[in-house]
Amino acid sequence: MPKQLVILDRDGVINRDSDEFIKSPDEWEPLKGSLEAMARLSQAGYEVVVLTNQSGVGRKLLSADQLGQIHGRMIEHLRQLGGQVQTILFCPHHPDDGCECRKPKPGMYIELGNRLGINFNGVFSVGDSIRDLQAAKIAGATPVLVKTGNGRKSLRAIEKQPELELSNTQVFDHLSGFVDALLAKEI
Repeated sequence: MPKQLVILDRDGVINRDSDEFIKSPDEWEPLKGSLEAMARLSQAGYEVVVLTNQSGVGRKLLSADQLGQIHGRMIEHLRQLGGQVQTILFCPHHPDDGCECRKPKPGMYIELGNRLGINFNGVFSVGDSIRDLQAAKIAGATPVLVKTGNGRKSLRAIEKQPELELSNTQVFDHLSGFVDALLAKEI
């Protein structure tokens, strides 16, 4: 039987987000408790996957190698806490490129599903933006909103725009709160 999966967005969920983009490992700062929460997921038998839009690559603000170094830093910090990330998929494209992988499109989910031979029924996908939630929903995952990063702004938008059809989304203050509820089987 395959392990259970949890899908996470990166910026605003795992680490501090920046309008200036995270361009180097030194600029990458985990949010309080996020890495510990990821480690708890790993230790409880969940496979953690990160799906993240990284248009800074397409904007030529950082290279794919620099992005790899940032992810290496995240993975190493997580490893020191006893956790691991199974896979990191990213969309490097500029928002105007019209790709199929940039959230809110489900391309990264489709790629992940094909790689793992799974569908996303019953899989939680945690994000801080409406596009994260939309991509998860399109792919058949269960979207979860955290109030970190852009989460509070996204929550206000969901409340004002019922046409988004995201009003049933579960909301947590932060990644650690979601993990607490998941591991306690409250969701």
